[in-house]
Amino acid sequence: MIVETLAPRALEDGTALPGPLLTELTALYASNHAFHQLSGDFPDLDDVRPEQVAAALAEELAQPSAEVLLARSEGRLVAVAVTLALHPDPADPDPWLGLLMVHADERRAGFGRRLAGHVEDGFRTAGRAGLRLAVLENNPAALAFWTALGYEETARRPDLAHGRPCVVLRKALQEPSRNPPGPPVVP
Repeated sequence: MIVETLAPRALEDGTALPGPLLTELTALYASNHAFHQLSGDFPDLDDVRPEQVAAALAEELAQPSAEVLLARSEGRLVAVAVTLALHPDPADPDPWLGLLMVHADERRAGFGRRLAGHVEDGFRTAGRAGLRLAVLENNPAALAFWTALGYEETARRPDLAHGRPCVVLRKALQEPSRNPPGPPVVP
């Protein structure tokens, strides 16, 4: 899996996103009926339009510290993630993972775990102590996914954008051990 960053300027005017990429992103978003049914982000789940996806990504990138990550496998777009290095609440010291979406045809292939690990490693390398995210309360599958990855509930509150009930999760980003457990290796 290869992860690339979508340049923030690609969406500044709403038209600069290359057509083939927008087509791929629209297909990825449209494949996630169950999530969009829970979130209410798109009015017609059977007609997710490229301009809606471009607008959603532009809204995400309106935050100065936002980054959109595109994950590809064998040349195909398999997942997207949106991160915030700085949360809009200045009292919150942690970066946030605002979205991680895997194409429905690629679920259970490990792409979500690998992209989450990529995001964690990036913030760990940057010296950040933890990573937060919010899961819609009505999405038990997502809650199970994130808790299996070591995220722990820290709060329940409405999301900032739409006021939907959410579970806030956090994972400490400690440096991975360089030495495996067990007896020391003697040269």
